[in-house]
Amino acid sequence: MPRNYALIIPALDEEDSVADVLKAIPAGLFSEVLVVDNGSRDRTAEVAEQAGARVVRERRRGYGQACQAGLRALGNKFDAVAFIGADLSDDPADLTALVCEYEAGGWDLVMGSRVLGHAEPGALLPLQRFGNALATQLIRWIWDVRFTDLGPLRLIRREALGRLGLRDPDFGWTVEMQAKAARLALRMKEIPASYRSRRVGKSKISGTFGGSVRAGWKILWTIYRSWRGPTGTRSGADASRALDAGKN
Repeated sequence: MPRNYALIIPALDEEDSVADVLKAIPAGLFSEVLVVDNGSRDRTAEVAEQAGARVVRERRRGYGQACQAGLRALGNKFDAVAFIGADLSDDPADLTALVCEYEAGGWDLVMGSRVLGHAEPGALLPLQRFGNALATQLIRWIWDVRFTDLGPLRLIRREALGRLGLRDPDFGWTVEMQAKAARLALRMKEIPASYRSRRVGKSKISGTFGGSVRAGWKILWTIYRSWRGPTGTRSGADASRALDAGKN
């Protein structure tokens, strides 16, 4: 049975890198590649179209808004969907390992971990490392599920994604996905992934101290909301077994 996987690339002012990301995507992995232009003030959309991608425009700013716009554009015409950044920090070559692990293990959610893999010196700032460690520890305390990272590189089954009811419009999208997946005891797996320093431009989140602090508070609030919200009925012990199975 042929693959029917889609790839969504949220992009904001990434005209200098988006074409290189698209060119580096391994051939044959995805039936559709979407770049979501999230209100860029540069030529991101034009460059992406010239590189062969389908471009969806979402003027409401926010990483979650861009991801949701991409999903709306896809409809139900995919079995699983992957996400990767447009700034070349994530290595598109890691998408192959993501897909292979997904198919081999029958997982609901496969995530690339920059902690398990290799991050270039300086690519992850101290505040990012601290925020990752704090957030993943909170998820472990609440649901007894051991994550190592909250990075953007991931692949999720369409049916599993539909169960999560994701609603965060901004950079809480990834942690909301993981927190709700833990609460619902989805079958999850982390694999090593590479992470590089930005070659061009500046991070929209970690590029400033204020942005990092705001992101940290948003992550904490998202975990709390996922804990106290209505999503899911299965216990943390079930979720722990689901993720521990993936680490064996």
